[in-house]
Amino acid sequence: MARVSRVVVPGVALHIVQRGNNRSACFEHDSDYLTYLSHLRQFLVKHGCKLHAYCLMTNHVHLLLTPAHVEACALVMRDLGRSYVMYFNRRHNRSGTLWEGRFRSCIAESGEYVLACYRYIELNPVRAGMVADPASYPWSSHTANVGLRSDPLLDPHCEFLALATGSSPHVAYRGLFSQSLDGGVVRSIREATNGGYPLASEIFKASTLAPLGLRTQRGKPGPRAQAAE
Repeated sequence: MARVSRVVVPGVALHIVQRGNNRSACFEHDSDYLTYLSHLRQFLVKHGCKLHAYCLMTNHVHLLLTPAHVEACALVMRDLGRSYVMYFNRRHNRSGTLWEGRFRSCIAESGEYVLACYRYIELNPVRAGMVADPASYPWSSHTANVGLRSDPLLDPHCEFLALATGSSPHVAYRGLFSQSLDGGVVRSIREATNGGYPLASEIFKASTLAPLGLRTQRGKPGPRAQAAE
Protein backbone atom coordinates (compact mmCIF):
# COMPACT_ATOMS: atom_id res chain seq x y z
CA MET A 1 0.00 0.00 0.00
CA ALA A 2 1.30 3.45 -0.91
CA ARG A 3 2.01 5.99 1.79
CA VAL A 4 -0.80 8.46 2.34
CA SER A 5 0.04 11.83 0.79
CA ARG A 6 0.78 14.64 3.19
CA VAL A 7 -1.81 17.38 3.43
CA VAL A 8 0.27 20.48 2.65
CA VAL A 9 -1.04 23.76 1.24
CA PRO A 10 1.29 26.69 0.48
CA GLY A 11 0.62 29.59 2.84
CA VAL A 12 -1.16 27.41 5.44
CA ALA A 13 0.52 26.57 8.76
CA LEU A 14 1.76 23.01 9.30
CA HIS A 15 2.39 21.42 12.71
CA ILE A 16 5.29 18.95 12.52
CA VAL A 17 6.48 16.35 15.02
CA GLN A 18 9.65 14.33 14.54
CA ARG A 19 10.69 11.73 17.10
CA GLY A 20 13.93 10.02 17.90
CA ASN A 21 14.26 6.40 16.79
CA ASN A 22 12.84 4.14 19.53
CA ARG A 23 12.20 7.34 21.50
CA SER A 24 15.93 7.70 22.08
CA ALA A 25 17.51 11.06 22.86
CA CYS A 26 18.10 13.47 19.98
CA PHE A 27 19.80 16.06 22.17
CA GLU A 28 22.29 15.40 24.95
CA HIS A 29 24.07 18.73 25.48
CA ASP A 30 23.32 22.42 25.01
CA SER A 31 25.54 22.41 21.93
CA ASP A 32 23.19 19.87 20.31
CA TYR A 33 20.16 22.13 20.68
CA LEU A 34 22.11 25.13 19.42
CA THR A 35 23.41 23.24 16.41
CA TYR A 36 19.93 21.98 15.50
CA LEU A 37 18.53 25.52 15.65
CA SER A 38 21.42 26.86 13.57
CA HIS A 39 20.83 24.25 10.88
CA LEU A 40 17.09 24.85 11.04
CA ARG A 41 17.56 28.56 10.37
CA GLN A 42 19.75 27.82 7.36
CA PHE A 43 17.21 25.49 5.73
CA LEU A 44 14.19 27.66 6.48
CA VAL A 45 15.79 30.40 4.40
CA LYS A 46 16.97 28.02 1.69
CA HIS A 47 13.60 26.36 1.12
CA GLY A 48 11.15 29.17 1.83
CA CYS A 49 9.51 28.32 5.15
CA LYS A 50 8.44 30.60 7.96
CA LEU A 51 8.77 29.32 11.53
CA HIS A 52 6.21 30.48 14.09
CA ALA A 53 6.80 28.25 17.10
CA TYR A 54 9.09 25.40 18.14
CA CYS A 55 10.00 23.18 21.05
CA LEU A 56 13.01 20.87 21.17
CA MET A 57 12.30 18.12 23.67
CA THR A 58 14.89 15.53 24.69
CA ASN A 59 13.70 12.89 22.23
CA HIS A 60 11.49 14.76 19.76
CA VAL A 61 10.84 18.14 18.20
CA HIS A 62 7.73 20.22 17.46
CA LEU A 63 7.67 22.89 14.75
CA LEU A 64 4.93 25.18 13.45
CA LEU A 65 5.85 26.21 9.90
CA THR A 66 4.21 27.91 6.93
CA PRO A 67 5.60 26.76 3.56
CA ALA A 68 5.90 29.01 0.52
CA HIS A 69 5.46 26.00 -1.77
CA VAL A 70 4.13 22.49 -1.37
CA GLU A 71 7.54 20.78 -1.01
CA ALA A 72 9.14 23.38 1.27
CA CYS A 73 8.56 21.70 4.64
CA ALA A 74 9.62 18.28 3.38
CA LEU A 75 12.83 19.76 1.98
CA VAL A 76 13.57 21.57 5.25
CA MET A 77 13.08 18.38 7.26
CA ARG A 78 15.09 16.28 4.79
CA ASP A 79 18.11 18.56 4.80
CA LEU A 80 17.85 19.29 8.51
CA GLY A 81 17.63 15.59 9.32
CA ARG A 82 20.66 14.71 7.22
CA SER A 83 22.89 17.52 8.45
CA TYR A 84 21.96 17.17 12.12
CA VAL A 85 22.39 13.37 12.12
CA MET A 86 25.87 13.77 10.63
CA TYR A 87 26.72 16.28 13.36
CA PHE A 88 25.14 14.24 16.17
CA ASN A 89 26.79 10.95 15.19
CA ARG A 90 30.20 12.61 14.91
CA ARG A 91 29.73 14.55 18.16
CA HIS A 92 28.64 11.50 20.16
CA ASN A 93 30.70 8.81 18.45
CA ARG A 94 27.73 6.86 17.14
CA SER A 95 26.40 5.64 13.82
CA GLY A 96 23.09 4.83 12.20
CA THR A 97 19.71 6.51 12.11
CA LEU A 98 18.56 9.05 14.66
CA TRP A 99 14.98 9.78 13.60
CA GLU A 100 11.93 7.51 13.69
CA GLY A 101 10.84 7.27 10.05
CA ARG A 102 8.84 10.08 8.44
CA PHE A 103 7.95 13.17 10.40
CA ARG A 104 4.27 13.53 11.24
CA SER A 105 2.23 16.59 10.39
CA CYS A 106 -1.14 18.28 10.10
CA ILE A 107 -2.20 21.62 8.67
CA ALA A 108 -3.76 24.20 10.98
CA GLU A 109 -5.93 26.41 8.82
CA SER A 110 -8.23 28.25 11.22
CA GLY A 111 -7.08 31.03 13.54
CA GLU A 112 -8.31 29.01 16.50
CA TYR A 113 -6.12 26.04 15.64
CA VAL A 114 -3.07 28.09 14.65
CA LEU A 115 -2.96 29.71 18.08
CA ALA A 116 -3.81 26.41 19.76
CA CYS A 117 -0.82 24.82 18.00
CA TYR A 118 1.41 27.66 19.21
CA ARG A 119 0.35 26.92 22.78
CA TYR A 120 0.35 23.13 22.37
CA ILE A 121 3.95 23.25 21.18
CA GLU A 122 5.22 25.60 23.87
CA LEU A 123 3.38 23.78 26.68
CA ASN A 124 5.06 20.48 25.85
CA PRO A 125 7.65 20.74 28.65
CA VAL A 126 4.87 21.57 31.13
CA ARG A 127 2.78 18.55 30.10
CA ALA A 128 5.92 16.41 30.40
CA GLY A 129 6.48 17.62 33.97
CA MET A 130 9.86 19.14 33.13
CA VAL A 131 8.93 22.69 34.17
CA ALA A 132 5.98 24.41 35.82
CA ASP A 133 6.09 27.45 33.53
CA PRO A 134 6.83 27.33 29.78
CA ALA A 135 9.07 30.39 30.21
CA SER A 136 11.42 28.23 32.28
CA TYR A 137 12.20 25.91 29.39
CA PRO A 138 15.16 27.21 27.36
CA TRP A 139 14.66 25.29 24.10
CA SER A 140 11.35 26.61 22.87
CA SER A 141 10.00 29.73 21.22
CA HIS A 142 7.89 30.69 24.23
CA THR A 143 10.03 33.43 25.76
CA ALA A 144 10.38 35.07 22.35
CA ASN A 145 6.69 34.85 21.55
CA VAL A 146 5.74 36.46 24.87
CA GLY A 147 8.23 39.28 24.26
CA LEU A 148 10.97 38.39 26.74
CA ARG A 149 13.70 38.00 24.11
CA SER A 150 14.24 38.26 20.38
CA ASP A 151 14.65 35.19 18.19
CA PRO A 152 15.77 35.56 14.56
CA LEU A 153 14.29 32.14 13.75
CA LEU A 154 10.72 33.31 14.25
CA ASP A 155 8.31 34.93 11.83
CA PRO A 156 4.94 35.69 13.49
CA HIS A 157 1.87 34.15 11.90
CA CYS A 158 -0.84 36.62 10.84
CA GLU A 159 -3.17 35.14 13.48
CA PHE A 160 -0.53 35.88 16.12
CA LEU A 161 -0.22 39.47 14.92
CA ALA A 162 -4.02 39.82 14.95
CA LEU A 163 -3.96 39.38 18.74
CA ALA A 164 -2.76 42.99 19.03
CA THR A 165 -5.85 44.97 20.05
CA GLY A 166 -4.64 47.84 22.18
CA SER A 167 -1.50 45.99 23.27
CA SER A 168 1.36 44.21 21.56
CA PRO A 169 0.67 40.71 20.23
CA HIS A 170 3.32 39.42 22.66
CA VAL A 171 1.38 40.71 25.65
CA ALA A 172 -1.91 39.42 24.31
CA TYR A 173 -0.35 36.03 23.56
CA ARG A 174 1.07 35.84 27.08
CA GLY A 175 -2.46 36.32 28.37
CA LEU A 176 -3.61 33.16 26.59
CA PHE A 177 -1.50 31.16 29.04
CA SER A 178 -3.55 32.34 32.02
CA GLN A 179 -5.83 29.40 31.25
CA SER A 180 -4.85 25.85 30.44
CA LEU A 181 -5.26 24.52 26.94
CA ASP A 182 -8.48 22.55 26.66
CA GLY A 183 -7.96 18.79 26.85
CA GLY A 184 -10.15 18.22 23.82
CA VAL A 185 -8.03 20.60 21.77
CA VAL A 186 -4.86 18.82 22.90
CA ARG A 187 -6.31 15.49 21.78
CA SER A 188 -7.45 16.95 18.46
CA ILE A 189 -3.99 18.31 17.68
CA ARG A 190 -2.25 15.11 18.75
CA GLU A 191 -4.60 12.84 16.79
CA ALA A 192 -4.58 15.01 13.65
CA THR A 193 -0.78 15.19 13.67
CA ASN A 194 -0.35 11.46 14.18
CA GLY A 195 -3.07 10.67 11.64
CA GLY A 196 -2.05 13.24 9.04
CA TYR A 197 -5.48 14.81 8.62
CA PRO A 198 -6.22 18.56 8.68
CA LEU A 199 -7.36 20.86 11.45
CA ALA A 200 -9.46 23.02 9.15
CA SER A 201 -12.93 24.44 8.62
CA GLU A 202 -15.43 22.52 6.51
CA ILE A 203 -15.42 25.39 4.02
CA PHE A 204 -11.65 25.14 3.58
CA LYS A 205 -11.83 21.36 3.22
CA ALA A 206 -14.49 21.61 0.52
CA SER A 207 -13.09 24.61 -1.36
CA THR A 208 -9.35 23.92 -1.15
CA LEU A 209 -8.44 20.40 -0.03
CA ALA A 210 -11.04 18.32 -1.87
CA PRO A 211 -10.36 19.87 -5.33
CA LEU A 212 -6.64 19.09 -4.82
CA GLY A 213 -7.44 15.48 -3.98
CA LEU A 214 -6.10 15.87 -0.46
CA ARG A 215 -7.33 14.15 2.67
CA THR A 216 -10.13 16.03 4.40
CA GLN A 217 -10.88 13.92 7.46
CA ARG A 218 -9.68 11.17 9.73
CA GLY A 219 -9.40 7.72 8.19
CA LYS A 220 -10.19 8.84 4.65
CA PRO A 221 -7.25 9.51 2.32
CA GLY A 222 -8.01 11.81 -0.59
CA PRO A 223 -8.42 10.64 -4.20
CA ARG A 224 -4.73 11.27 -4.91
CA ALA A 225 -3.68 8.70 -2.26
CA GLN A 226 -6.43 6.25 -3.22
CA ALA A 227 -5.35 6.31 -6.87
CA ALA A 228 -1.80 5.45 -5.84
CA GLU A 229 -2.75 2.37 -3.82
